[in-house]
Amino acid sequence: MAPVPARPGDADLATRASHGDEDACRALIECHRDAVYRLIRSQTADADAALDLTQESFIAAFTNLHRYDLDRPFRGWIMRIALNKCRDWRRRQMVRRFFWQAQPLDGSLDVADERPGPDAEASSRQELARTREAIQRLPDKLREVLLLRTVEEMSQAAVAQFLGVSQKTVETRLYRARLKLTELLAKPTSAL
Repeated sequence: MAPVPARPGDADLATRASHGDEDACRALIECHRDAVYRLIRSQTADADAALDLTQESFIAAFTNLHRYDLDRPFRGWIMRIALNKCRDWRRRQMVRRFFWQAQPLDGSLDVADERPGPDAEASSRQELARTREAIQRLPDKLREVLLLRTVEEMSQAAVAQFLGVSQKTVETRLYRARLKLTELLAKPTSAL
């Protein structure tokens, strides 16, 4: 499989940015910010976290520009950094959730249920939230393939190259992701 060529100008901008050119940094951000944000937003289902992680991704990229291969697409490189930031974020969320859900020894702290009441939101918003929650429960490898193919509308070949796996692996993971998502959504709301 032939590598996807770098976008014209990315290598030049990255070289200039690595030498401290702020205009080149801004140009790279302008060109790739929306795609990075969409990817992160689809991974986290949290707009505020997505903004923070997008910023963290670009900071990490500019800090490590010396590692960027000028012959490869900058977008692929920054998207991989963004995926890693999302994985770190999910791990932190799991730890926080664990400690938040832990019951105090004396049982004196009662926490109200944060879910909206039945009249608080329209049915479509509830179903969207339920679907996002189910997507978040998918294993990383399945969720990444599903979101890259459906949200980012990347081709199977592009996803395979981006993740460093075969197209058959992408196809299998996509099939399993859809199957697992259907299974999760078939469960009652309280089971999610």
